Amino acid sequence: MKIEIDDNAGFCFGVVRAIGTAEEELSRSGSLFCLGDIVHNNAEVSRLRAKGLEVIDHEGMDRVARQGRTQGVRPRVLIRAHGEPPSTYSEAERQGVDLIDATCPIVLALQQRIRRGYEEMRRREPEGQVVIFGKPGHAEVVGLCGQTEGRAIVVSSAEDLDGIDYGRPIRMYSQTTKSREEYARLIENVRRRIADSSEGKAREEDFFVAYNTICSRVANRAAMLEKFAQGVDAVLFVSGQGSSNGHYLFDLCRRVQLRTYLLYGPEDVEQVKEELLSQGVERVGITGATSTPRWLMESVAQELKNEN
Repeated sequence: MKIEIDDNAGFCFGVVRAIGTAEEELSRSGSLFCLGDIVHNNAEVSRLRAKGLEVIDHEGMDRVARQGRTQGVRPRVLIRAHGEPPSTYSEAERQGVDLIDATCPIVLALQQRIRRGYEEMRRREPEGQVVIFGKPGHAEVVGLCGQTEGRAIVVSSAEDLDGIDYGRPIRMYSQTTKSREEYARLIENVRRRIADSSEGKAREEDFFVAYNTICSRVANRAAMLEKFAQGVDAVLFVSGQGSSNGHYLFDLCRRVQLRTYLLYGPEDVEQVKEELLSQGVERVGITGATSTPRWLMESVAQELKNEN
């Protein structure tokens, strides 16, 4: 059985940057707090935890801040690539916590873009709506909504579009890791609903504006993944359970290669080994999400070799 690892798989730039920032601080001080999992992959989080990284939530930041005041020090907390809402920065300043900001530059630019758009709309069109296509509760989406004082409408599918008032101006953005095709379908759906609700009245050209805010790395990854999946007999897709990007890419991969299996790590190889062998699979491709470390895919490949 020939095993091939996808050269285009692995961490995106923003995650690489965040992990590099964490490792640099850990090598210097031996410990660091991170607000939420630095990446949606348990294996990578465990690797960094062994180096001294402690994952905390917002309640945990309060605890860390109190301990710091007791000890007379300012704790250092990493903001991961997903970013945070403005309230997190204000709270850290109030609590005496130093933030190490590793927000992905693409996410940061989108946050700033939404904030500018929201403030401009509030001045010109107080009844206007900011709509964000994304996964409710996702860390990036929480940060994006924070730029609108929590007033943005989050939609994850066509079923959520009923929450929009089509008689009021709309500005639409997307979470950076969503599907470009699905976003395009939602945009067309919104346009149809506006036309249906207008009752023949003309709308201003900028009544509805949809911005292309999906990361090009994610968008291009889809096409490259399809090509990779078509060139092998089966695909082992390695991803963390909480990765939004992982779910999207896995489903995409499975559409072009029916023999696509979701694995969380080398411990899952045993579950698919017999099926691969019984089907006479000759070429196995190993790939993953933008939150999947290269070393984890290599571990899966080595385990599969050991099982052969």
